[in-house]
Amino acid sequence: MLKLFAIVMQGCDGSLLLDSTATIDSEKNARANENSTRGFEVIDQIKAEVDKVCGRPVVSCADILAVAARDSVVALGGPSWKVRLGRRDSTTASKNLANNVLPSPFMDLPALINNFKNQGLNQRDLVALSGGHTIGLAQCFTFRNRTYNATNIDPAFAKERRATCPRDGGNTNLAPLDPTPARFDTSYFKNLVEKRGLLSSDQALFNGGSTDDIVKTYSYNPEVFWNDFSMSMIKMGNIKPLTGKQGQIRVNCRKVNW
Repeated sequence: MLKLFAIVMQGCDGSLLLDSTATIDSEKNARANENSTRGFEVIDQIKAEVDKVCGRPVVSCADILAVAARDSVVALGGPSWKVRLGRRDSTTASKNLANNVLPSPFMDLPALINNFKNQGLNQRDLVALSGGHTIGLAQCFTFRNRTYNATNIDPAFAKERRATCPRDGGNTNLAPLDPTPARFDTSYFKNLVEKRGLLSSDQALFNGGSTDDIVKTYSYNPEVFWNDFSMSMIKMGNIKPLTGKQGQIRVNCRKVNW
């Protein structure tokens, strides 16, 4: 499944899906996406089927990506929400912009709050959308420093993670972001309360700061989390979309139409 956050870069415009060319430095190669964001072939398959049904390319890759994110959450046991359609696809992508805009796994709470604020998202959106980490895995290099040096970490959990993430080497070794990485639930938040967040940016949400109460609420109230997550996904999906005659409807999600 594609990262939930990766749909927003220049806006919700499918720029992430573009491969590198002589004039495009693909966002797939950005630090937060490289060897991490996957599922592009699934989007290709969906696009082919939708175009076949429609008879021609009339649904944008950006819309397909937004709907696929929603349907992936539903398939893994999570909530549904109404996806607004009508987005068009970008004709550009920017690895540099991705590196500057995507939140880093090493950010502290003030940096995370500011990062989301720059996209028009508040602290509740930050915590709710971070709950997308209830799904998936992370590479060793993203949590090595926390595992060996953090003080706000459960010792048994740190020991467990060190078993597959040595001090040297093994950068791409994987560990689950929460105990149930293929199920959309509240285990992620329960982990944070127990100081078992995998990434520094995860545990920053529950570390004596302004978002502690939201994390605690989500940890024991799935309905509140589901509702907030759905609303925040709608909000994120509406960040700077291309509409009307802006952009294009790509024939191939990986390439700009010429």
